[in-house]
Amino acid sequence: MRPALPLLWLLLAWAGVGGVVLAGGLPRWSWWALLAMLLLIGLVDLLRVRRLPSPRVQRHMPESLALDVRRAVQLSLQAERPMRLEVFDLVPGAWHCEGLPRRLRLRAGFATTLEYHVQPPQRGAFRFEGVQLRLQSPWRLWTQRRSVPPALEVRVFPNFVPLTRFALFSAEQASRMVGAHLKRRRGEGTDFHQMREYRIGDSLRQIDWKATSRARRLVSREYQDEKNQQMLLMLDTGRRMMASDGGLSHFDQVLNAALVLSYLALRQGDGVGLHAIGGEPRWVAPKRGMGTIDDLLRASHDLQPQPVATDYLAAATRLSVLQRRRALVMLVTNVRDEDIEDLLAAVKLLQRRHLVCVASLREQVLDQALQQPVLEPTDAAHAGAAAMYLEQRAQAHDALRSHGVMVLDVTADALPGALVERYLSVKRDGLL
Repeated sequence: MRPALPLLWLLLAWAGVGGVVLAGGLPRWSWWALLAMLLLIGLVDLLRVRRLPSPRVQRHMPESLALDVRRAVQLSLQAERPMRLEVFDLVPGAWHCEGLPRRLRLRAGFATTLEYHVQPPQRGAFRFEGVQLRLQSPWRLWTQRRSVPPALEVRVFPNFVPLTRFALFSAEQASRMVGAHLKRRRGEGTDFHQMREYRIGDSLRQIDWKATSRARRLVSREYQDEKNQQMLLMLDTGRRMMASDGGLSHFDQVLNAALVLSYLALRQGDGVGLHAIGGEPRWVAPKRGMGTIDDLLRASHDLQPQPVATDYLAAATRLSVLQRRRALVMLVTNVRDEDIEDLLAAVKLLQRRHLVCVASLREQVLDQALQQPVLEPTDAAHAGAAAMYLEQRAQAHDALRSHGVMVLDVTADALPGALVERYLSVKRDGLL
């Protein structure tokens, strides 16, 4: 309970009356009478605000949110008596919040709704502890702070918003939207799809001569990419993924890209699985069907990169036990030259059964360091160090390529397009 500004003004006026009394302008008893009246009014107003029933509050918001996506939250308040109050929702820790606190005047029996926006900066499980109210007394002499329910548990997932947009387009159109450069191809693949009339540009190998003789016109076989194959996302959760570009950690950007790739692979009829390595291990066996996206979201929403070194060989050994069927293994990490021996051993182990692609994230600051003008000796030192580091990365990547490993050297913002393009090229070329 705190005195409000009007009460402070009344006390200041009472002090002014005391000055008049000292100057002989008023009798002394009037000063004491004014004090008694103020005390009585203040006490009555204090009792009235303490007896005010708390308004009923309802919070309307989804229990699942997407990382770094702005979402609206509604609070609905209803009181038995008219009251003035200030409202603040107890938003989790570091969340960005717009539109609070808010001053309201409630009418008895009527619901008042306010809307504000939140933007979660981290994934995981969070809790709204309740709603904080600051009630004004009927005569505005006091304010009382109260915390009222409801509390709410919410989960913040990787950014699944692009997936809702992709649902409106075909798999090929969605692939182009993420920056994948597709090579046009018609009628080729490994699985028979249908018979159709010959078109200019079809290869002679596609012509079905028996069907042609029966129909007395050229008939071609049309094939499609093989379905029911498996892809496994092997995501590094170690210290290499704690770097950040554009306000998000590399691991958050990797998860967003992994969801895009998973969605498109599931649309193609393939199974998708997840294997988190480095920090806290997670395993989702490859499954088909669009419901797999929900499994991947639930398994990864609270994964965080940890300041630990990733043991690639141990992770590959575990994967060899968990995944017996041949699959396309997409290992997303940040390759450094000091990791190459361990990584090569892990890749060789995986290649005994699987097709392996290593996506190595490159920090944007490295490219920027080479593009900056050299004006001072320190600028030259920074550019030289960046160039040497990139050269060492390139040597590590060349060592992987020399062992038949597909390598992608990309920045985090180019990762979705690069992963989708490589996945589609593997399907197109029948490598899996």
